[in-house]
Amino acid sequence: MTTLYLDRRHTSLKLEGRALAIYTEDQRRGTVPIHLLEAVVMRSAVTLQSSLLANLADAGVSVLIFAGRNAGKFAQIHGRAHNDGARRIGQLRRVDDPGWCLTWTRRLVRGKLRRQQRLLRTALHARPDQRRALLNACEHLQRAGGRCADPAITRLDTLRGIEGAAAAAYFSGYLTLFAPQLEFTGRNRRPPRDPVNAVLSLSYTLLHAEAARACYAAGLDPIIGYYHVLDFGRESLACDLIEPIRPLVDTWVWQQFRERHLLADHFTHDGDACLLGKAGRQHFYAAWELFIRPRRRLLRRFCRALAVRLAALASEPASAP
Repeated sequence: MTTLYLDRRHTSLKLEGRALAIYTEDQRRGTVPIHLLEAVVMRSAVTLQSSLLANLADAGVSVLIFAGRNAGKFAQIHGRAHNDGARRIGQLRRVDDPGWCLTWTRRLVRGKLRRQQRLLRTALHARPDQRRALLNACEHLQRAGGRCADPAITRLDTLRGIEGAAAAAYFSGYLTLFAPQLEFTGRNRRPPRDPVNAVLSLSYTLLHAEAARACYAAGLDPIIGYYHVLDFGRESLACDLIEPIRPLVDTWVWQQFRERHLLADHFTHDGDACLLGKAGRQHFYAAWELFIRPRRRLLRRFCRALAVRLAALASEPASAP
């Protein structure tokens, strides 16, 4: 099972039997059996019939469609959902359970902080010239992890505040890992203004889509989360799920630049937006698919286990995960 990435102009898709036929400029480039696909990512303008989307959804294949050169807008079409309504009932009831939400959030934040520390401590060997900045960030993260474990903390807002302050300290160390010519001075987006932020934003978007798809396949509502508050149009549970995985993405992005798979020359600027060029995108999607496969399986296993647990709790008023 794999993901098909489409990133060439004048591309069209056609259904030929139980396979997708790919055409560019009216020339047939090949076919992919639908049963081998998990998702299709459309990064460029792609022509296809609406019936093809229906066939993909029926086969459980999700479709992620980016709009615009900087991939700031996107739409996702999910495949077939799980049919057990008890899972969503249990999910909804936990929103009003302070104990569940607090335990859930504490685990997410502590897992994220541990992985952030691991990244920065690993980086100490590669960048001894940045030892002070990296150690300072590690110490802040360690203190934040200790505070998160404190049973005296009983408010979600307090945990969110700890995580937010830790994120600022983490990025103060993380940004020292990149070459000065990349002009990475901190996190920015909509649009990303430097090569590192361009790759981080694209990676986070793809990771979020994986989490939303895993929720949907397990019979969960990706909009109903416990750490990220409900917000109109936001898939809060998907946002929850990717928090502990973000440091793994950060590590991968650092490796892409450190090993010079991605270079400053792979990027262009359009106004304030920094854009990944064609050569860079060709490498990115191939490398990303290798990186995301085990994390995709992890998200699916976790969502299935969470859904079963929530279904069992559907008739209970309150509990903890």
